[in-house]
Amino acid sequence: MVANKRCLLWDWTNTDGPGHAGVPWAMDKVDFKGPFSSVCNWNTWVPPELKGRAPFRPMVHLEAQLSGGDWQNIQNTKENVILFFNEPERNGISAQHAADVWHKQMLPLRQHKGKKLVSPSCASDPKGQAWLADFMHRVQDNPPDLVGVHYYGTDGKAAIDFIQGVHKKYPKHHIMVTEIASTSRNYHDVVDFTVKFANWADSTDWIFEYGFFGCMRKVADGFVSPAAQLMKPDGNFTPLMDKLMHEVPMKL
Repeated sequence: MVANKRCLLWDWTNTDGPGHAGVPWAMDKVDFKGPFSSVCNWNTWVPPELKGRAPFRPMVHLEAQLSGGDWQNIQNTKENVILFFNEPERNGISAQHAADVWHKQMLPLRQHKGKKLVSPSCASDPKGQAWLADFMHRVQDNPPDLVGVHYYGTDGKAAIDFIQGVHKKYPKHHIMVTEIASTSRNYHDVVDFTVKFANWADSTDWIFEYGFFGCMRKVADGFVSPAAQLMKPDGNFTPLMDKLMHEVPMKL
């Protein structure tokens, strides 16, 4: 089984920036000859340390990215897949407003520049999925190329069942799992979740890509699991990152 559909979720703080030192050298340790097929940093700007070694997935994260330098980055990008809105339902953006922006700003990127567009990526809870259904109804005449999905939980089978349910709702669309991770605090359970999901996704033709959260030095918040981190505090990779970088199929 050869599958290159793992997206490296590379936190923006790994890149050197004003007021903070990143770990750009860590990108040199990523094996881009394996299953990692792309990189996303939840932003419109390419991490300079990527150096063209893999496709970048620019994201119109929220409203701020619809104007100024961020929007210029989106308009000028040579990359062919663009992500639209990250958990808008948790950030005060209505499906109606998102659909208005979709028609006004996002669709021209496909119509005039040939870009593939990913729907907003919502949480897997009922609120998130209701928001996505509302949005998909409002853009049904010009739907996204790919449906974006987030999933966090402790059961790999439940994750697969949920993603299959999303595809059943939108059968004409391939799915991009833009964030997924086990929230278990037990490392063996995290590995079981990761292996189960990755091997299923690698062998499922309608999964376009999937990204395990996340490659960052600090745990993002109290919800995500320290046991699922892909990067250590010093910038070196965890054993889980090494598995994701090299194993197809993944092994327990």
